Amino acid sequence: MQHVEALEVLLQGLSGVPKERVRVHELCLKSGPNLGVVSSEVRLLCDLAQPTPSWTIRHVGGSMRGAGAEQISILVRTIVESKASNNVLRYFYTIGYKLDHEILKVGFAFRFQRGAQFTVTVTSANKMPKLHATDEAVQVTPGIQLVEITAPCAANNYTDVVSAVTSFCEFLAPLLHLSKPGNSTGIVPTAGAAAASLMSSGGAKTM
Repeated sequence: MQHVEALEVLLQGLSGVPKERVRVHELCLKSGPNLGVVSSEVRLLCDLAQPTPSWTIRHVGGSMRGAGAEQISILVRTIVESKASNNVLRYFYTIGYKLDHEILKVGFAFRFQRGAQFTVTVTSANKMPKLHATDEAVQVTPGIQLVEITAPCAANNYTDVVSAVTSFCEFLAPLLHLSKPGNSTGIVPTAGAAAASLMSSGGAKTM
């Protein structure tokens, strides 16, 4: 918990914006046999942190491949999002999609401009004992938080965004090392001392 609190203090200082509460019910749907030979997957996200829950449809494409992708430190992939009405789940069930799994992500986020439009989320994954029972969700891995840094880019500026994200991640090195999915490096050995220092100082300087 100390590491999470220290990371929040550091992100507050680096971003200069207040944190946002994150409480997202995420449902992963997969297409049935009547929707084609090649299966497809979509994610429905219900933002429960808003006074009126809002729905988003998200499709995540494959990651960029090739020599260029291997030489950069972050993952570049296509993500398409669309806002939807609150009957979106019923619609996907009607056309033949089936629920594969669902989770509840709980934590906080910072959204800010720093050479790119950053979104930094720190969340825990929670499972439901019964279908859609978000009020009864329990942590899948207690004490473990997922830290994600994302920034939108286009084909003509992704190298600039990669550079901005890489530079920003270096500011978090006192507490953790971030890496591409599948190559987790986790918390750095000095994170305990860094967290204690940040918490005792009561804040972080804006850089």
